[in-house]
Amino acid sequence: MINKLQYYMGTGFDPYKNLAIEKHLLDTVADDAVILYLWQNKNTVVIGKNQNPWAECRTALLEEEGGHLARRLSGGGAVFHDLGNLNFTFICNTRNYDLTRQLEVIRTACSQAGIETEISGRNDILADGRKFSGNAFYNSKGKSYHHGTLLISADTEQMGRYLTPSKAKLATKGVKSVKSRVVNLSELSANLTCESIAKYMLCAFEDVYGLKAEPVCINNSESIMELAKQYSSWEYIYGISIPFSFSCEERFNWGSIEIQLQVTNGIIQAVKAYSDSMDWQIAELIESALTGKRFELRTLKNSICEAISAPVAADICRLLEEQEL
Repeated sequence: MINKLQYYMGTGFDPYKNLAIEKHLLDTVADDAVILYLWQNKNTVVIGKNQNPWAECRTALLEEEGGHLARRLSGGGAVFHDLGNLNFTFICNTRNYDLTRQLEVIRTACSQAGIETEISGRNDILADGRKFSGNAFYNSKGKSYHHGTLLISADTEQMGRYLTPSKAKLATKGVKSVKSRVVNLSELSANLTCESIAKYMLCAFEDVYGLKAEPVCINNSESIMELAKQYSSWEYIYGISIPFSFSCEERFNWGSIEIQLQVTNGIIQAVKAYSDSMDWQIAELIESALTGKRFELRTLKNSICEAISAPVAADICRLLEEQEL
């Protein structure tokens, strides 16, 4: 039975700390409470638990432009977060978990803003026939959460740039995102902001559950920072157990090259290179240089440049850059 409503308003834009706070709230939520957590990330792509980052996002471009890649605990597809997007999380004991009621909070908040909405399938909420909210779900040890996005004035151009997957040939068993037409709610309600929709969400939360919401006080900041450190690590984000293969090829004036990689846990386990170059050592040098390395553009390029002389190394590096990893 639900006897109390609580809320927590995020104050920072660090995706790793925000996800750590979410997990902390999940671990500590009282059995008779429901928590509404509202938060924002800055220039971040968040992928689902079982997704291959290179199949979902231009990771190198995101990094070059000061963005962040994060992996959440829930399943589902990749999403882009910026300060034109408000994230929500409903957190409670699994016995009190009620998706219909939680979605009604969102619909009521939008209705207060003058926007009519509809549920599409299990994961999306639409306005004007277009998606403004994608939802995902997680449960552990008798606790559950339902979280998602609310697009208010998100930069859809940036979203399209980062969420375009690599041009390389990637064969992976990881979950793939489903592309949908999206809409910013500010297109449908001109004066709507993330701050105003947050107020609508809190009001709707109280209306739907029929209780007054009280703020949550978080005391254990040390454990949150430790968890944020884990969530920001290369091993957590990229070191997934999903094995996949990568291949790319090109012809240059010195000959053709084809590179095939087998990757597990984000580490290159096996390399096969083919070339018709007059320099018979090129293929062997590539195989030796890349085996055991992290599958990330910077590491690949550095390894090639250390093993092979210019201008061949420069051509291969350019080929790797063109794959938009």
